[in-house]
Amino acid sequence: MKIFLLYGATVLIWGSTWLAIKLQLGTVAPEVSVGYRFAIAAVVLSLWCLLRGKSLRFSARDHTWIALQGLLLFSGNYYIFYLASGIMTTGLVAVAFSTIVAMNIFFGALFFKTPVSPRVFVGALIGIGGLALVFWPEIQGFELAGSGVHGLILSLLATIIASLGNMAAARNIKTGLPVMQTNAVGMAYGAGFMIAFAAFSGTPFTFDISWTYVGSILYLALFGSVIAFGCYLTLLRLIGAGRAAYATVLFPIIALSLSSIFEGYRFPHVAVFGVALVLIGNILVLARRSQLDAAIRFVARKKTAATSENSS
Repeated sequence: MKIFLLYGATVLIWGSTWLAIKLQLGTVAPEVSVGYRFAIAAVVLSLWCLLRGKSLRFSARDHTWIALQGLLLFSGNYYIFYLASGIMTTGLVAVAFSTIVAMNIFFGALFFKTPVSPRVFVGALIGIGGLALVFWPEIQGFELAGSGVHGLILSLLATIIASLGNMAAARNIKTGLPVMQTNAVGMAYGAGFMIAFAAFSGTPFTFDISWTYVGSILYLALFGSVIAFGCYLTLLRLIGAGRAAYATVLFPIIALSLSSIFEGYRFPHVAVFGVALVLIGNILVLARRSQLDAAIRFVARKKTAATSENSS
């Protein structure tokens, strides 16, 4: 039950952050917005840790790995996703990001020798296939020339960086570093990297005082960063990077639903089948083999009973 609660919170929050990210684009440069977001998140999370009596002191070696996690997971990938979102529709960006499931499985096997379960891999492929059906109209309208290719390359590059960030986080968790304290320090590093990047590139540090920008950045900082990353990295510790990353396949469905409410998006008929495939893949990835076997036996008994009644 704990795993499904963490998973549900991650999916619902991150599914809604796509709309909030879109609201960030405009007046403030992407690198500055990312810096603001994780600076706020780092301060809030650090205060929470201090009030709870949780130490934020780490060894120099641990700081190196936490800084790497901050660079990959709390800054660099988001900056590139902001750039991609300015070129492509958020639906296609979400489709590209869903490939992190396969990337996490690959990098997990490469760096940690994690065995790849055929069931998890097949479930991930089914989910990604279903997601492609959900976004099929956008995929059909995708042009292999000009800005489309540029946006796709940016999205895939950001996804690779995020997956490598997952590996750094998995390493930190495996060595016993606490999730919340590591996140607090890692987000501070991430904010620092983005602020330094903006300063060296000559980007102006502007701020938009509109309710739209302020509300979206606070939501991204508090819910999208502090709460969602806490849930996700706890999931990573409990069920591994490959299965935890499957949340990234499901949360674009939430983003699409919000788009239908706020942006007038209409579900095509093929999307209904796509949603079903995503849910089936979700069950294959999350459920244990014993649970699946029990479910199959239950369905088989029901089918046998129904056949017996019809024959009598």
